[in-house]
Amino acid sequence: MLRVVIIDGIAMSRNLLGTILTNGGHEVVGDSNTGAAGLARMIKLRPQIVCIDIGHEEDGGMALLDAVRGELPKSLVFMVSGKMSPENVHGALQRGVHGFIVKPFNADTVLTTIRNAILKLAREQKIKTEG
Repeated sequence: MLRVVIIDGIAMSRNLLGTILTNGGHEVVGDSNTGAAGLARMIKLRPQIVCIDIGHEEDGGMALLDAVRGELPKSLVFMVSGKMSPENVHGALQRGVHGFIVKPFNADTVLTTIRNAILKLAREQKIKTEG
């Protein structure tokens, strides 16, 4: 069971994503409706998974992603959005985002996205230790 923090400006989205993740075997240890409060919560709780809806952030959330990557370099970070511009996708990938969760949520797709990122990271770590 991995610990998760969710940042999303819409309470219903936070709750729905939290339910999907909990039903998928993860533990939602915190959530927030703003990037600043969410970052403080993440630093305190040290989750293994961070889900961030960066659509409501002024710069597309890139400053928040930079802060999260700086504070929690080992956490898996997922960008959550109902609309993903090519600029945001490119910027998120440059900042080490592990995957994208698209609204409206589909439980199977959300859990598969996270599972695939976990498996990819495990393969990369295995290659590093063997190589």
